[in-house]
Amino acid sequence: MNLSNRLSLRQWLTLPYVVLVLGIALLIGALSYRTGSQAVDTVANHLLLETVARIGQAVDRHVVGSAAVLEAAFPNGMPAPPSIAPEFDKLRTRFWIATSLHLDPNNYVYYGTRQGQFFGLWRDSPTDGELRVKLNGDEPRMLSHFSGIGGVPSAPVREERLFDPRQRPWYRAGEVSQSHTWTSIYIDFRTAELVATRARRVLGVDGQLEGVVATDLSLRRLNDFVRSLKVSPNAVAFIIEPDGKLIASSGADNVRRQADGSNARVNAADSGHALQVAAYEQVRAAAAQPGAIVAPRTLRFEGPGGQTIQLAFDRLQDGAGLDWVTVVAVPRSDFMQGVTENVLRTAVIGAVAALVAVALGLGILGWVGRDLKRLAQAAHEIGEGHLDVPLAVQRSDEIGALATSFRQMQQRLRIDMLTGLVNRDVIVRAIDERLQKHRRAGDARPFAVLFADLNSFKLVNDRFGHDTGDRVLVEVGVRLCAHTRSTDLVARYAGDEFVVLLDDVDNLAAAEQIRLHLESALREPFDSLRGDSVHPSMHGAAVGVALYPGGADTADDLIRLADRDMYERKRAGRGAR
Repeated sequence: MNLSNRLSLRQWLTLPYVVLVLGIALLIGALSYRTGSQAVDTVANHLLLETVARIGQAVDRHVVGSAAVLEAAFPNGMPAPPSIAPEFDKLRTRFWIATSLHLDPNNYVYYGTRQGQFFGLWRDSPTDGELRVKLNGDEPRMLSHFSGIGGVPSAPVREERLFDPRQRPWYRAGEVSQSHTWTSIYIDFRTAELVATRARRVLGVDGQLEGVVATDLSLRRLNDFVRSLKVSPNAVAFIIEPDGKLIASSGADNVRRQADGSNARVNAADSGHALQVAAYEQVRAAAAQPGAIVAPRTLRFEGPGGQTIQLAFDRLQDGAGLDWVTVVAVPRSDFMQGVTENVLRTAVIGAVAALVAVALGLGILGWVGRDLKRLAQAAHEIGEGHLDVPLAVQRSDEIGALATSFRQMQQRLRIDMLTGLVNRDVIVRAIDERLQKHRRAGDARPFAVLFADLNSFKLVNDRFGHDTGDRVLVEVGVRLCAHTRSTDLVARYAGDEFVVLLDDVDNLAAAEQIRLHLESALREPFDSLRGDSVHPSMHGAAVGVALYPGGADTADDLIRLADRDMYERKRAGRGAR
């Protein structure tokens, strides 16, 4: 008996419908998986590139100050004296100012001459320092402590060993380079932390080499920053030199203690972190190709355990010879989360819908499709850099979990995780949007940007610990929000720096009143420091202001003007004291 005789009319009417609906359910599942996968890839690549860019910005902030330190110690074009002795006081003043620019990490500036003389200033704190001086090439250095820029040095202590600056790597590197140069990264024997040195030759009045000035750069804070990145549960982020030696890593130590008690640098290939090793091999292969690494790149590869890994990397170089590679690698499963399970559930819903009713089945599939379309559109907008795009998906299933994950990603990209304020990128974008509104919409209302920097914040960290320092930063954010309007925007810019966008002010005088009000609010003792013997300098902040329209046309310029105004006020305040 053939099939047509075995099936009833009811079965003939039902079977094609069930097959059709199941086929549609399978098709919807496949499209859902593809759409969700593309959405995840878009957001993942954007997040990885954003993270690589954040690491690059951290490196730039970390090392850019070293050039300014050398310039302050020996301004370009200033001839070096034939001997240190006649210029001792001037050198001490300039070196104090130089180490004040970026006390952490550039707290040590030193200078060696071709006659073997040496002058160095090591800053223990904002108020204390140590002079390391050698006026005769065949004598050891003399060490003495002092407080304040004009403090009287203590009785000098002679070092036991003979120190010849001309034999040091930084001197040899500086004397042959025509401009700034970075020495090889080395391990500080006292702290077991990585250090790099930036050096520059200094010419005499005859235009010939007279000596080399240099400053040390501890890479500890850079390593701490990389370790603090929260990309995903199983991600790894690291910075390496072209030969693979680790500079900073979230997954492994960059220095390893040997059996003989000595310390040695760790190569990414030998770090023992499976994902880091696999990511490094991919980056090394990419660097060996024609064109090497000339721009931020992303790629996908099969990693440990057969996992699909998404990778982003970039190369950081400067004119002084710095050549580092930043890498972020994340298992794709960290991004996918519930997408695969959601596709299976969609197929089940389609099967159930086939048994219940056509309208119900189509309605469910349409509902799922609409939310996935919204999710894909939102992912596309996020991929284009529009972090504020609303994601109108309110569900409690896997699609809702994925939407929640996307919203959390948006939030992490917008919010400073310590203070809960918006971060640097968001405030810059908000100021740019306010500028565009002023220009396109004919909105002639002035607005202002405030830049606040806490007084002696490093002293708070050093004296009470970073946990107390973090609580102080949170208090500052709360006070700034409490003493500004709901239409204003408060952001943590970097470290102990905050930026406020005053959306609407009548004139500079009105902005100045708000600035004074905020300074007064920040001058009140912090609850986090109550009960402790607190020096008055630990309270308060300097606040600078920049008005638009005024002397700037971009968000960066407005922030820079406000920063400069803050610095002038802070400097004036120090002078007054």
